[in-house]
Amino acid sequence: MRLEGIWIPLVTPFRNDEVDFASYRELIDHYTTKAISGLIPLGTTGESPTVSEEEFESILDKTMEYNEGRVPVYVGLGGNHTTKLVKQLKMAEKYRVQGILSVSPYYNRPDQRGITEHFRRISEATDLNIVMYNIPYRTGRNMENATIHRLSECRNIVGIKDCSGNLDQTLQLLLNRPHEDFSILTGEDILFYTTLVHGGDGGILASANLHTGLFVDIYRLVRANDHRAALEKWKKLAAFIPLLFEEPNPTPIKYCLYKAGVLQSPEARLPLVEISDLLKQRLDAGLEAFHAQPAASPVASPAAEEELPVYQPALS
Repeated sequence: MRLEGIWIPLVTPFRNDEVDFASYRELIDHYTTKAISGLIPLGTTGESPTVSEEEFESILDKTMEYNEGRVPVYVGLGGNHTTKLVKQLKMAEKYRVQGILSVSPYYNRPDQRGITEHFRRISEATDLNIVMYNIPYRTGRNMENATIHRLSECRNIVGIKDCSGNLDQTLQLLLNRPHEDFSILTGEDILFYTTLVHGGDGGILASANLHTGLFVDIYRLVRANDHRAALEKWKKLAAFIPLLFEEPNPTPIKYCLYKAGVLQSPEARLPLVEISDLLKQRLDAGLEAFHAQPAASPVASPAAEEELPVYQPALS
């Protein structure tokens, strides 16, 4: 069975260098009312490289507690030390998550044989579902489509988060899906609509932390073959999304969630820092313009009826 729809890679709220679980609970309560398909804690949007082992387990524990089984949970669990990662799988299994999102090994830049063996070892070590994550401009090594096809034969490798950075590779994967049940989810936010209309299954999208219902609407409209209505809605989002990645993710998103009153602080952990004053001004203006636009289509899903609090941009 494919993974489909909108999956939210959760930010990890911090306050005074501690995990802010009150804000984290509010985030989960908010997103689980939006007809999303699932939650992904402790991915790179959750600043997982700066989270301690104790915090990792606490965040996973609170995710499952706050979610209360409302939507599936796939935890971010990847690395470039295969044996260590296999041991970490036991923690995820303890919390009964549905699966893991696992990035291709980074920095040590294994070849395709090494990438294949890495994921095969993970697959053999767990019964959890595995979604692979290809993002070569961060890892330093691309997962070729032939490698993805080989790994799709593993019993519990169920899909991929595609951030190949190569539109031709992405389209070839979409047009030559490994098999019917293999899920192809985009992680390239600006390619969300393009991926959907070429047969993609949805997205794991940092930008969907904002305007979540609109992302869900676009997904539903494409699934209903109403591509034109979906495109009109997409135009609103496509004009705004690039602003969210002008400085390192997730700092612009945290700023927006903070200004909307969902987070108590926009704090990130070093080496990430708070966004620049110039970007704050541009985000303020961009969100004000976004909310000033008329509705792109009279069609709306229940998920879009209630969004984040209306954004009030700073006056200065």
